[in-house]
Amino acid sequence: MSRIGRKPIVIPEKVNIEIGKNNKVTVKGPKGELTRTFSPDMTIEMKDGQVVISRPTDLRHHRALHGLTRALLANMVTGVSQGYVKELEMTGVGYRAVMKGNALDLSLGFSHPVVIEPPEGITFEVEKGGRAFHVKGIDKELVGEIAAEIRALRPPEPYKGKGISYRGEYIRRKAGKAGKR
Repeated sequence: MSRIGRKPIVIPEKVNIEIGKNNKVTVKGPKGELTRTFSPDMTIEMKDGQVVISRPTDLRHHRALHGLTRALLANMVTGVSQGYVKELEMTGVGYRAVMKGNALDLSLGFSHPVVIEPPEGITFEVEKGGRAFHVKGIDKELVGEIAAEIRALRPPEPYKGKGISYRGEYIRRKAGKAGKR
């Protein structure tokens, strides 16, 4: 049996879960509301203030869905109660981030600034100095996707380490040319 799928999800205070028809689950909390429709094969039920997910058979497909359903539902509960943050930092001369209204204005060494409008549910926050910024939201999938798209604008290169990287990310460095002797 799936180790992750069999763990019950503990529901914190101030979080409300509604399980509707066709496994449509709505999670409401202090930070917002998330809704997702899960596979009809899985059984999602409330027991003693916890959410328990069970599967009908031990087929490979059902085993995979079991752990996935539990993980996605746990991420929804964490998102509406605590939220998610991805921290990115920039390395390079002239690289900086500035907030323009809700949008993030990035100077990345191109001939033009890159302006990123946040989708619904996402907010940006720039640290003092403009060298680091945060992508915040309640949907873990969307926060990760936006952070990855921003990082892809100027990924860190291995020779000087210039670019946008996640905070704490290790950038494997390469040696440059050996030069004349």
